[in-house]
Amino acid sequence: MGGGYAGFYTAWKLEKKLRPDEAEITIIDPRPYMTYQPFLPEVAAGSIEARHATVSLRSHLRRTTVLAATVTSIEHATKTVTVTPNEGADFTLGYDIIVVTAGAVTRTFPIPGLTEEAIGMKHVEEAVAIRDRLLTGFDRASALPPGPERSRLLTVTVVGGGFSGVEGFAELLSLATALLKSYPELRFSELSFHLVEANSRILPEVTDRPGAWVVRSLEERGAQIHLNSQLLSAEGGHVVLSSGEEFDSHLIVWTAGNAANPTVATHTDLPVDARGSVIVRADLQVGTDDAPVPDAWAAGDDAAVPDLAAPVAGARTVPNAQHAVRQGKRLAKNIAATIRGERTKDYVHHSLGVVATLGIGRGIFQYRGIVITGFIAWVMHRGYHVLAVPTWERKVRVLLVWLTAVLFGRDIVSLASVQHPRDAFVGGGVPRRAPGAALGVAPVERETADAR
Repeated sequence: MGGGYAGFYTAWKLEKKLRPDEAEITIIDPRPYMTYQPFLPEVAAGSIEARHATVSLRSHLRRTTVLAATVTSIEHATKTVTVTPNEGADFTLGYDIIVVTAGAVTRTFPIPGLTEEAIGMKHVEEAVAIRDRLLTGFDRASALPPGPERSRLLTVTVVGGGFSGVEGFAELLSLATALLKSYPELRFSELSFHLVEANSRILPEVTDRPGAWVVRSLEERGAQIHLNSQLLSAEGGHVVLSSGEEFDSHLIVWTAGNAANPTVATHTDLPVDARGSVIVRADLQVGTDDAPVPDAWAAGDDAAVPDLAAPVAGARTVPNAQHAVRQGKRLAKNIAATIRGERTKDYVHHSLGVVATLGIGRGIFQYRGIVITGFIAWVMHRGYHVLAVPTWERKVRVLLVWLTAVLFGRDIVSLASVQHPRDAFVGGGVPRRAPGAALGVAPVERETADAR
């Protein structure tokens, strides 16, 4: 259940460890690919081609049945799941062993205008939409005289100061700064970039001093960092913060945390904790040492995995790619061992440190007390992730895109029109216009939530 990091790696490694006559493997996910989420900030900034941040399930899982569908309920007592396909009626599927790797979903709050105006950054489609919206804003602003509407089009707001938010924010700022060379009508002083974080610091995965350095680095590049601030409203693109600040923003990106997958949290008879995560033992079998659940396993963001490498008793592994990939590999080994009547092993992983990109040529790395910033950290970030992304085919494609960018720069073409592919066909080549727009004035269209 789920084709993300943990699910993909579990199936991929099971294909290599099990003979065809030992097991039939089925993976169920509404998307036909695994998204390598650490690349999404660079997809949003145009440093990586969108398709290269994904791995096709069908191309690489040759012995696995891939179902483009969603598991909407799990009844382990009867070993069945309810499957809702992307097209067609629901059906029930039986199994012998279930692996729950459905991941988490974007956490939202009942903030006015949030779901209508904001874009998340958890899927590659969202990263592409963010990039196109930023580029479209530049195109429209360049045709307008200085004023409120031009300022709105050049204003970007990112809510959430975790790794996803900070990396996405920094990459977008880097892209926007580079774009000014191609837009002589616009000035650097007109760019308005806002990072909103509810806590008193950003990047909770690093210690205080490196986190403060990141804030200073972003501010020196013209960013505005709003700490201890919450988003109160985003209606009509008008941002209202708890600090009392208000401004209009053409692009609003929401990265303020994850929530439990609703199927795992409320539609299963497997044991879950208060947060809606599946309770697992150290070897990734569902249950506890005293009450294990036979033939059920879980890993990744939807599992409460004991962190045996943590100094604090009872700690759980943090939900990131570093753990999910390694849990998937361990999970495959343990399932194969169980099928063959062998003993399983506990999942133990000591952190390799944290690394983040802050735009081209800028980054930060921390391993315990060792902190590296700047160009070297940025190279380390790219080196680590090109090694971590699965399959040599994807590694080569990403490297070639990076090399092309060094030689020719980023591609700054917006393809936002793909959200309305029939406009040229239906309208005879005439672009869509906002109702009441005057001739000769570029209309400001707001994409619908469905289009995003």
